Amino acid sequence: MLMQHAEPTTGDTSVAQSDVRPYAWVVFALTVGLLLSDYMSRQVLNAVFPYIKATWELSDTRLGSLSSVVALMVGVLTFPLSVLADRWGRVKSITLMAAMWSIATLGCAISTNYGEMLLARAFVGIGEAAYGSVGIAVVLSIFPARLRSTLTGAFMAGGAFGSVLGMALGGAVATSLGWRWSFAAMAGLGFVLVIVYRFVVTEERLAPLQPAGVGRANNLGVRMSFRALMKGLFSTKSVVCAYVGSGIHLLVPAAVWAWMPSFLNRYYGMAPGKAAMSAALFVLLTGVGMVVCGNLADRLNRTVPQRKWLTAIAFCLACFVLLGLAFQLPAGPLQLALIGAGMFFSAGATGPSGAMVANLTPPSIHASAFATLTLANNLLGLAPAAILTGIIADRIGLLGALQVVPLAPLVAAIAFFIGWRNYTRDLERVNALREQAAP
Repeated sequence: MLMQHAEPTTGDTSVAQSDVRPYAWVVFALTVGLLLSDYMSRQVLNAVFPYIKATWELSDTRLGSLSSVVALMVGVLTFPLSVLADRWGRVKSITLMAAMWSIATLGCAISTNYGEMLLARAFVGIGEAAYGSVGIAVVLSIFPARLRSTLTGAFMAGGAFGSVLGMALGGAVATSLGWRWSFAAMAGLGFVLVIVYRFVVTEERLAPLQPAGVGRANNLGVRMSFRALMKGLFSTKSVVCAYVGSGIHLLVPAAVWAWMPSFLNRYYGMAPGKAAMSAALFVLLTGVGMVVCGNLADRLNRTVPQRKWLTAIAFCLACFVLLGLAFQLPAGPLQLALIGAGMFFSAGATGPSGAMVANLTPPSIHASAFATLTLANNLLGLAPAAILTGIIADRIGLLGALQVVPLAPLVAAIAFFIGWRNYTRDLERVNALREQAAP
């Protein structure tokens, strides 16, 4: 279905469909499974916002901080922890991280006040900090380069699907058993997946699936100086634009995911449990959009690599127009339909962004490169989204705050446009330097 293209890659020699072995898909499934747990633990909070607001009489700003603190910890710690994972071992690091966020989620269930909950949520973020970058690095190391946009989009969509499950199941459990059991259920699932991953995935079993030379490249990455690492991560204007555009465009899904249950509760009169389950449908649309948009970017990239940038721009502009119009309309079916359409495209640039970062950085630092991408995603989009929306909502109302949010993908489109203008020249420069450095 996907054809090999002429775009230069970063040393990946796997191009044939037969090179994708069954165990690679097992690893992919388990890695995505842990990502589901990651986002279920993160987003279950949004499902119980109305309950926590009533229990502790919190402002929207404080509610938003409980969501944003996770992304803040991820943003601050993703890079150093990912670098450590490259050195200590990616599989061992993944197991440790998943265990930590599961324990912290259990801590949320027994919190007795806002301060305790904020601390527990911070540890959820510490546990999740490097998972996205290390997990995708493991996946991309055992699959051919021609599938990069598809795999990146599908992997990142696991976050959306995890958010769907976290919000829907969290809302259902909270309605039946209380909001504390929502966190306990997410923690229990995390513990089960940690045990399965620990026994099924090992560095020794991954090694035969990696292209020739990757193991050597990773050893070089371990010995790489900090200066050389920084040079590799920020070597071109286009890779910087990929980081920035990806981060800013994710402000929309983060804000809408966090506040949609509250929006439906306040403006549509839905009970908290029903609002959470209804909001999960919009998160599901985001996840479907990430997979479809990532696959579309690969298809359009068969002969013209630059089209990945143009598709990213198109996705951002579609989101800007659809959501911008939706939140100007009165409550009703048309508004909800346009919000759904906008959310389909809201994270569509994730796949192309990840593919560009992979293409413009060497395999030896891919975990660190995706850590940098994760850093940008969190500090520019995911971390500020919920709390900024809450701050604005405390002043002009939640609807007014959501009317401002769609400006983010417009800014992201500008960053992607600059990257597109420089991509061909930058890619030629990166590959020329790589050839000069080759023994």
